[in-house]
Amino acid sequence: MAADVAAERPRSTLTLGLEDRPALPQAVVMGFQHVLVSNVWLDPVFVAAVGGLSAGLAGNLINAIFLAAGLVTLTQSTRLVRLPIVEGPSAAFDGLMIGFAKGGQLAMATTGLLIGGIVILVVAASGLLGLVRRLFSPAVTGAVILLVGIALAGFTLEEFLGGSPTSADFASPSTLVIGTATLLTVLIFSSFGRGPLRSYAFIWALLVGDALSAVFGRLSFDAARDAAVIGIPQLLPYGPLQFDPGVTLAMLFAFVVAVIEAIGVYFAAGEILDTPITDQRIRLGVSGEAVGSIVSAVFGGFATTAYAQNVGLLKLTGIGSRFAVTIAGVIFLILAFIPKLGALLAATPDPVVGGIFLPAAGSLILTGVMTLSRTPDTPRHAAVAGLAVIAGTGLPPLASTLGAKLPAVATQLLSQPVVVGAILALVLEIVLVQLPGDTSPSDGRQGSWSGETV
Repeated sequence: MAADVAAERPRSTLTLGLEDRPALPQAVVMGFQHVLVSNVWLDPVFVAAVGGLSAGLAGNLINAIFLAAGLVTLTQSTRLVRLPIVEGPSAAFDGLMIGFAKGGQLAMATTGLLIGGIVILVVAASGLLGLVRRLFSPAVTGAVILLVGIALAGFTLEEFLGGSPTSADFASPSTLVIGTATLLTVLIFSSFGRGPLRSYAFIWALLVGDALSAVFGRLSFDAARDAAVIGIPQLLPYGPLQFDPGVTLAMLFAFVVAVIEAIGVYFAAGEILDTPITDQRIRLGVSGEAVGSIVSAVFGGFATTAYAQNVGLLKLTGIGSRFAVTIAGVIFLILAFIPKLGALLAATPDPVVGGIFLPAAGSLILTGVMTLSRTPDTPRHAAVAGLAVIAGTGLPPLASTLGAKLPAVATQLLSQPVVVGAILALVLEIVLVQLPGDTSPSDGRQGSWSGETV
């Protein structure tokens, strides 16, 4: 027991460690900060808008995702993985859900999500996930974390510059002033601040960004005024379940990516908290995410996964307490049933969102690079990580060009950087490393799920 406690002691850069309990008022502010930095409230708004969902279905999608995110975040932080991990909709499903929404296939997508969630739950809960744990090497998880950071950076830069490139305010002087002031607030307070300045750097940045937005006439709460006060997610809002093999296969591929992404996030959190990521943590964590995905799908949402940008928040603020994340889960549940509050959060102007997200994306990219640094220096391992990152960054921009030569589902998968990189990383890990036998010398650094040296 003493060894376990010692193993879970946080690094000196943290002001609050994994098991530290902040006072309730502090925990509420810290929890809201995690809600603010997460994609839980941005992702469904984006998918609903681009997918062309009606106002009713869009509202239900947001409520369903808040519900699933709240339940899983609460359970993960207290009972399952027991890390400060925030759960929300996986970006690996964004392109697929948008395509299925435009094609009128959301009932089929729901069926695929349910099947995928059940498959992942069985694999994780039965211990079968442990049989493939060697596939999740530093080369694979590092490449995935890096690609998640790069993908998040692309989206975040668009937000920083004003959202849609077709917007009249895109990259305008007022937009740049708002975004830059928000970004600088996060950087200065998280880098040089002490006490509340550092701990609540993202809250201060939100206040600065919103204040400037109000000065420039860019802060509007019209959508919040029109939002319902009370809302209950609807069961199967897209109609009865329909099975389609192609749609289900695409969902299964996306689930594999979401699992890899989640495991990478666990390791990233473990790095910051100096906490070993054990088989038990992985099994319970992935099981919880699978159940969350099933709940989300039943109410019209999509799969849940651990959020990497919230791990970046741990490093920037020095707050590693899982109890702050528990409060974030409670806030998500409140937002699930009070849409007006969620609409207030969604009223945050685009450049403010971008200014807040950019430091988290930068921290995540560094975490991916640090994970990759544990990869043995051999041509085979270099190929796994290098080619995965190249494919993940280079193929998605070509997806529309290749679309005429490929099935629609394949084109949708190719458009997702993390999906492309993760799948290729796994294939290369099997073909180049596992099947021939990994004979690389041990370097004494952590490289297995159990936290043992390899």
